Amino acid sequence: QVQLVESGGGLVQPGGSLRLSCAVSGIILHFNTIAWYRQAPGKQREFVASINRNEWKNYTDSVKGRFTVSRDIRKNTVYLQMNSLKPEDSGLYNCYARSRWENEYWGQGTQVTVSS
Repeated sequence: QVQLVESGGGLVQPGGSLRLSCAVSGIILHFNTIAWYRQAPGKQREFVASINRNEWKNYTDSVKGRFTVSRDIRKNTVYLQMNSLKPEDSGLYNCYARSRWENEYWGQGTQVTVSS
């Protein structure tokens, strides 16, 4: 079974940076889309960023210009580089993948806290 394992979260001051990793147990090019979602306490989960197998990228408006999603095919890993972090970026960040055969997978998440 495919597993997604996130890492790289932590506590950072406003204006700081973090890089999140999503390690995929399968072959990364077998997935049409790999995406990042986040959920803050008391709020609904929201889409953050995605990258598809053709390397096309999408971002939610609130992170455009600050976050960058990328991939390393040899390592079967997707990254989320987060710069100029704001307190409202805090939350549990989950990795999501959809395969070419329309199977869907979720990771357990990594916590990001932006606070002074």
